Amino acid sequence: MDYQAPAWLPGGNLQTVWAALFARNVRSMPPSYRRERWTTPDADFIDVDWVDATAAAGARHAVGLPAPPLIVLFHGLEGSSASHYARAFAAFAQEQGLAFAVAHFRGCSGELNRGPRAYHSGDYAEVDWILRRFRAQYPGPLLAVGVSLGGNALMRWAGEVGPDAASVVRAVASVSAPLDLAAGGHAIGSGFNRLVYNRMFLRSMRPKAMGKLAQYPGLFDREALAQAQDLYAFDNIFTAPLHGFRDVEDYWRRASAKPHLPKVAVPALLLNARNDPFIPALSLPRPHEVSRAVTLWQPPHGGHVGFPQGRWPGHVRVMPWAVGQWLLAQAVSNSPGHNALHG
Repeated sequence: MDYQAPAWLPGGNLQTVWAALFARNVRSMPPSYRRERWTTPDADFIDVDWVDATAAAGARHAVGLPAPPLIVLFHGLEGSSASHYARAFAAFAQEQGLAFAVAHFRGCSGELNRGPRAYHSGDYAEVDWILRRFRAQYPGPLLAVGVSLGGNALMRWAGEVGPDAASVVRAVASVSAPLDLAAGGHAIGSGFNRLVYNRMFLRSMRPKAMGKLAQYPGLFDREALAQAQDLYAFDNIFTAPLHGFRDVEDYWRRASAKPHLPKVAVPALLLNARNDPFIPALSLPRPHEVSRAVTLWQPPHGGHVGFPQGRWPGHVRVMPWAVGQWLLAQAVSNSPGHNALHG
């Protein structure tokens, strides 16, 4: 990815914060989503927001021509189909005549889920069920992209299933994924990150957890969660024990995708800016730490799911366009990726 940050927005923090706060208007009209509710194997639910392919693409399929590819997006921590990157990917899909869908993790679609659990960075079993449901339902090629937490979960799945991934998807991509969760967790809990980003995430995560406690009294220690000041403590009290991990350190170790990247057998793209404030550059995978199916893009700038471009006020279309075009290229080719670094 040949990316250059605009001169008016220097540094990883500015590129991150600007995208999160000001980049939602990536086009004049937001996408018009069609929502489906899917019942999970454990009698819970997730919500899937669709943007159907263009009428012209649908007409092609109606007369026997192949259905256009579907891009499935797995969002980041506390993200949704309204996140700036989801809207930007939806715009790309519409411009290209593709179908697009956002698979919400549990509790992220605007309604608290029913079960005694939430979602986490390494939930490859949930990703597997979701992708296979898409595969059974949609007739065209399936492409998947995960952003931040969703990117780690998607790559954890690709490494876990290995060659079997090719029976489900043509290609996968991750954007700003914390593939080494321990490195990312310690980074977001330090300095400026602790003061700003921790508070931002806890502002929505704590009320959801308390809602879960109202559903299931005694599920965790209410007072301890009320006093949690960072994601380390939150994950240690809530995320880890609710999802079968001993503690947060066990969660980070077992859920990280990085150790599983040598087993990825489907074409995969990993995009990480080296100035991402959440992810230390030294923790990013190097070519010898991934399989031959993996392509690494590690530009020096971009922040965390930022990659702003253009004159003020700027836009965030460059990243979805680059990643989307890479995914489309894999949809029409079975050639493997290559693990050389791209700046």
